[in-house]
Amino acid sequence: MDNVALGWLVYELTGDAFMVGVTAGLRMIPLFLLGIVSGAVADRVDRRVLLRIVTLTGAINMFILGSLLVSGINSVWMVIAMATLIGVSFSFLLTLRQAYTYDIVGPNNSLNGLSMLQIASQGGAVFGSLIAGFLIESIGVGWQFVVVGGTYFLSVLVLLGARESGQSASQEKSSILSNLVGYVSLLKDYPILFTLMCLAATTEIFGFTHMSLVPVFTKDVLGVGAGALGVLTAIRQLGGFLGLAALALLGDYRGKGKLMFAITICFGLGQILFFAVDGVVFFAFVLLLVNACAMAVDTLYKTLMQENVPNRDRGRAMGGWVLSIGTAPIGHLGIGAIASSFGAPVALLFNGVVLASAGVVTSLSLGKVRRLP
Repeated sequence: MDNVALGWLVYELTGDAFMVGVTAGLRMIPLFLLGIVSGAVADRVDRRVLLRIVTLTGAINMFILGSLLVSGINSVWMVIAMATLIGVSFSFLLTLRQAYTYDIVGPNNSLNGLSMLQIASQGGAVFGSLIAGFLIESIGVGWQFVVVGGTYFLSVLVLLGARESGQSASQEKSSILSNLVGYVSLLKDYPILFTLMCLAATTEIFGFTHMSLVPVFTKDVLGVGAGALGVLTAIRQLGGFLGLAALALLGDYRGKGKLMFAITICFGLGQILFFAVDGVVFFAFVLLLVNACAMAVDTLYKTLMQENVPNRDRGRAMGGWVLSIGTAPIGHLGIGAIASSFGAPVALLFNGVVLASAGVVTSLSLGKVRRLP
């Protein structure tokens, strides 16, 4: 609901695709700046307890943004500032969710568990997207953010039912400062983690940033409104759901490296198809395909990062993943600038060509990563 509303709101206020990219980029900056910190904190505290606190912070941020919009304060810079603040809590939320899920299911079920986590998120997002489009048109974008805050609060209540720290929760608790310093040693001792971080960052910059152009594509290319945007965003989330379901069915799959590269290449090729879109139905199909690839490859990154470091360092590994996806502002600004100058289809074509090419080159050159079980 948040993603649908934010992009639509900024484009309504400015009519500028570049500003949509700026907003999405600034929301992701805290992930880059705080990814390492969130990982150091996650390895120091009870992740279950901190997850409740961070989720409650997310609820408060959404309530504040919704209240400001309802009261008539709708400056685009206010919206961008709040989006950046929301990104701060989100940086910790992402790290904690991934690490705590692994705590619960253990190493043998890591791919299944992380896939199921993302399936739950995608399932909620399908319904949320549909509801968001309806709420924006019926009660306004401000009240829609208030509703989003309510869903965060309900999540806090659900998290109160989590009674255990998890079978794989690390019992080694170092200080946050030593955890931060330990990142250097971690990357030195496990260079595969740094390689995976670079691959994840490349996919984020040239892959996931396509999402910021969905409102622009919907309004300018397809010529439809907020209700249709909600439906298309739901279809996008459904694609992610299907990709994750297929991944979860693989069980403890022993060829994750090869699969990761294959899906990355398909991700890029799917974006290239956007350039040929000539109607809503075709756009919806491509959106479904692209996001099936997006969610699947992202889950493989998270799984491989945690499987290839010691158990005590998994929080920091997920902090590294958050840092990698925090490079998204580069991609959002770039794709927004290209879309503003040449149109959304050209911007998506460019990103697709770069991502598919990067997938082919890295697959051929990084044999050790390709052979990861």
